[in-house]
Amino acid sequence: MRTLAFDGRIGAAGDMLLGALLAAGADREALSPVEDALDVEYAVSAVDRSGIAATRVDVLLTDADDVDDSHDDQSHSHSHDHDEGHGHAGDDDAHPHTHEDHDHTHAEGRGPSRTYAEVVELVGEMDLPATVRTDALAIFEILGEAEASVHGTDLDDTHFHEVGADDAIADIVGVCLLLDDLDIERVVTTPLATGGGTVEMSHGSYPVPTPAVVAIAEQADWSLQGGPIDRELLTPTGAAILAHIADGTDSLPPLDLDASGYGAGGWDLDDRPNVLRAMVGDGAGRLRRDEITVLETNVDDVPPEVLGDLQRSLPEVGARDVSIVPTTMKKSRPGHIVKVICRPEDAERVARRLAEATGTLGVRESGAGHRWVADREYKTVALSVDGEQFEVTVKVASDTDGTVFDVSAEYDDAAAVADATGLPVRAVMQRAERMVRE
Repeated sequence: MRTLAFDGRIGAAGDMLLGALLAAGADREALSPVEDALDVEYAVSAVDRSGIAATRVDVLLTDADDVDDSHDDQSHSHSHDHDEGHGHAGDDDAHPHTHEDHDHTHAEGRGPSRTYAEVVELVGEMDLPATVRTDALAIFEILGEAEASVHGTDLDDTHFHEVGADDAIADIVGVCLLLDDLDIERVVTTPLATGGGTVEMSHGSYPVPTPAVVAIAEQADWSLQGGPIDRELLTPTGAAILAHIADGTDSLPPLDLDASGYGAGGWDLDDRPNVLRAMVGDGAGRLRRDEITVLETNVDDVPPEVLGDLQRSLPEVGARDVSIVPTTMKKSRPGHIVKVICRPEDAERVARRLAEATGTLGVRESGAGHRWVADREYKTVALSVDGEQFEVTVKVASDTDGTVFDVSAEYDDAAAVADATGLPVRAVMQRAERMVRE
């Protein structure tokens, strides 16, 4: 599986993601649909960050008429501003609004500022591959939901401030285009550093991470970690992109590397490189993450027949798995623990059916979070016994790469063949499984 791994120890921003992907081998020409649709240009340059050669990407406005001079005052800083956490504003090493090598204006926070609906319409009109458009719109929805939750508004009424400006759109759609160009199948990131200290927002000073980043991280698979310096290292744009595309990992997974690169942030930090590292290679297949919760209750007065019927009745309302474990209750009475795995959205319905079926007075929810499950495929094989054909269903378990690690014949089918032929059930199952393996 072609895997992209990010090293999140210096956080992430939209421009750093662009630079890292280009440095890891993505084609600069893949960004042309954005330049065709907006009055922007991607300025790509090689820079040094504390001894690390990195790729820097600036988004420049190509039409001076798009410049909004109201953004010249740095008091516009906002919790949803684009990429300030990596040096576009108020820092000696940040690029000035007029790029030194171009006659264009830096697009950070400039150009038209759009509502969520306007951004959706604009992206929908771009000449993009279908998967790129879908990913970009999903990222903007994450940003919109975060801003709506912070301000207590509805998504449709959300105004994106600087995140709806041309540079943020260029970052988000650009990252999606570069991922598509690299043909990435899976993205992972180590814990993302947020930085520390405070930032100036339109609402005053607020500690890092900003409210928008916190709202986004609540929905993401990866984790946050504070520090290592008092700067804003993880921006809302970077967080939203990674929330959509990346799984979290505590350490880098096994990778047969074939490319790597570094995307530069705007600051030149004294004691550490301000870069986002990207590594691309072939990774092993994995099990699929399945969001679950676990319900359980203790019972000591439920007949065995009722307990046995739970295996039939609870799946009808959403249970994924039901286990019944013998235990010893108070005063040494024998009892059972009923444990049920289900999706979080089915928990209340399953708990009610469990209470109705057993008469229990309480159901606990332990909130396991998730489980790792194999992809499952069911194949039907035809067994020939004394000239007669019998069908047996076989369950095949595999990882996301398609590597098969278990083949198991369905017992009920095998038992029916055994009854009809006189063969042992075990022999029928072995024959059916061998046919699938071969």
